[in-house]
Amino acid sequence: MSEYILRPMRPTDLPAVLEIQARCYRDILLESGAALASRLALSPATCWVAAHADRDEALAAYLFTHMWPQDSLPPLDGVLERHWDRDGEPAALTWFVHDMAVAPDGQGKGLAQSLYQAARLAALATGLDSSRLIAVQSAAAWWRRLGYENLVPVGAALSAKLSAYGDDAVLMCRTLQPA
Repeated sequence: MSEYILRPMRPTDLPAVLEIQARCYRDILLESGAALASRLALSPATCWVAAHADRDEALAAYLFTHMWPQDSLPPLDGVLERHWDRDGEPAALTWFVHDMAVAPDGQGKGLAQSLYQAARLAALATGLDSSRLIAVQSAAAWWRRLGYENLVPVGAALSAKLSAYGDDAVLMCRTLQPA
C-alpha cells in the first residue's frame, strides 16, 4: 500500500471522486457532485481518499461517512444539511457509512479496509458508538466481515428510502468500539 497515501478528502477531490463513482456503480446509484459535496461539508473529518503517492490529485479510492440521526436514513443523491439539533431535543446519532468505491486499478490492495479504519477512528473521536450503512451491489458479505449485521427497516419511510438504493440494498448496523 506504500504506493498510496490516505488523507482526509478535500473539496478539490470531488471531480476525481465522481470519475471513480461512474466506473464503480450502476446508474441508479450515481450521485451528483452537490450531494457528495454536502456529505463532505457535513463531516470533513470522516471523509477520506486514497491517493497515488506520486500524484496526490490522482485518486484510487474514496469513502464518504457522516453522523446522521439513528432513526432515519439519508436520501440517495440528496443534499444534506445538519438539521437534527435545531428542534430542541438532540437526536440519537449514528456514524453513517454512505459511500465507498475503489477504482479498478486500486482494487485488491487493502484500500477499502484502510479507508474504513481511518474514518472509523475519526468517528470514534467524535463520540459516536454505533454505525449504519446501506450495502449495495452485493457488498453485504464484505461489510459482515467488518462486524455489520442486517437490520430490518422499521416503517414505511425507512423502507421507501432503502428501496431507492436498488432491489439488492441491505440496511446494516454495528456497534463501534475502539480497537
